[in-house]
Amino acid sequence: MRTLDELDWWLRRKLRCLLWRQWKTPKTRERRLISLGLRPERAWQSSVNGRGPWWNSASESGSTDVVLRQNGAGLVAQHCATTPVY
Repeated sequence: MRTLDELDWWLRRKLRCLLWRQWKTPKTRERRLISLGLRPERAWQSSVNGRGPWWNSASESGSTDVVLRQNGAGLVAQHCATTPVY
């Protein structure tokens, strides 16, 4: 299960990175982060911090993970749900 946990972590981070790139401007990033439940001050700081998408995808705000969780559980949960127990 550890390998699936690591893969799940990496895939979620990569998907968060892709979301960050889709939100091209700081204003769009700020609006999206606020709509995901981040405080406006924190959303503004995150949107204009000057760091790259990969760095931001590992930030502690993790609000973009909400979008990913809305579209299904992680790999480990899906694996456990579909694997028969003998």
